[in-house]
Amino acid sequence: MPRATQSALAAPAGVSSRRWWIVWALFLSTVINYINRQTLSILAPVITKEFHLDHTQLSQIFGAFQLSYAGTWLVGGIFLDIVGTRIGLSIAVVWWSLVSAVTSLANSASMFEGLRFLLGIGEGVNWPGASKAVAEWFPPQERGLAVAIFDSGSSVGGAIAAIAVPWVALAFGWRSAFVLSGLLGFLWLIVWLLVYPRRGTPGGAAATRPATDPRRWLPALKRKETWAIVIGRSLTDPVWWFYLFWLPQYLSDARGFSLKQIAMFAWIPFIAADAGNFIGGFVSGALIKRGMPVLRARKWVCAVSCLPMLAGIPVGMVSSPYTALGLICFALLGYASWSTMGLTLPSDLFSPDIVASVTGLSGLGAGLTSTVFTLLVGVLVDHFSYGPAFIVAALVPLVATFSILYLIGNGETPTPSEPLPVS
Repeated sequence: MPRATQSALAAPAGVSSRRWWIVWALFLSTVINYINRQTLSILAPVITKEFHLDHTQLSQIFGAFQLSYAGTWLVGGIFLDIVGTRIGLSIAVVWWSLVSAVTSLANSASMFEGLRFLLGIGEGVNWPGASKAVAEWFPPQERGLAVAIFDSGSSVGGAIAAIAVPWVALAFGWRSAFVLSGLLGFLWLIVWLLVYPRRGTPGGAAATRPATDPRRWLPALKRKETWAIVIGRSLTDPVWWFYLFWLPQYLSDARGFSLKQIAMFAWIPFIAADAGNFIGGFVSGALIKRGMPVLRARKWVCAVSCLPMLAGIPVGMVSSPYTALGLICFALLGYASWSTMGLTLPSDLFSPDIVASVTGLSGLGAGLTSTVFTLLVGVLVDHFSYGPAFIVAALVPLVATFSILYLIGNGETPTPSEPLPVS
């Protein structure tokens, strides 16, 4: 058994309890992160009408967020490896909360675009930070569940936004929704500073090595496993962004849903995605406990999870909006299960002091491809329909899965860093 795993398994009871408090705090940061980013998507049918925006302009606003978000996954990962998870995530949440609140003052497409770019800078830190915390605090057989918990916050946050934002907008105006979503981050900050220790983590030994030293992370660029993770996420994340950003607008454009109807139904696919997070985490953990090698278990879940995403192909072809929603739910369930494995693999393959950087590199690739796909969707919808976008979103995960199966071996890769006790 790798030394890091032995140390984590032998962690004192207080450390074991603390790590679950930490992962639930990360779940809450992810919930708030998605409420902030989804506020604009949910209100898109209203905002596009008020400011006379077409789908191409809307895609540019969405794309501005994704572009900065992609860059921050990489830069933010290195930033977190330098300053640590506690401080890094605190700064990030304050940043994105302020930007969200200021968005209430936007009065043009260019202002929305600029503010979404700034929002992406803050929000891109959340996942490298959460992945780093999981690598530091959890042994391999618990990481899948830990990632499922914090990553499920994206589905829960999306569902809460889909329900709450329309009602806030109808009652107080759409600008109030941005202010309220921004305030949530400051409430979370209090919880985070209480839960996460000021000094010491189970990954203390790794954390003491300078993350800025190229010898710590440049070798990862030579490993085929790094590029498997980058390619895998680059070809699956666009699926999530497509449904995340365009679902409310699709329901309005193609299915004739009002803002109230969006509030009534748009949250359901996110609950399906939430189930997918936990299915992926639980299944991989169960396979590992039954004796399957860690990497083989992750790959097996990826292979099975890409199949439900094919349900997106007929979405644009069915006449019933409820059938279309059911197919979208099934597709997102598969995506979320796959995503849980994609976010867990860096902590399985790399030492805790560079997990955030490797995760950030994969996020950069995923963000860039997602930006291109988002811009493409705007053009497709303006000139054709949503149908081609649904088909592409269903098929590219097959290529992503092949990259994971081909480039990552089944053998175990020991984590080269031995954690130290919490001080």
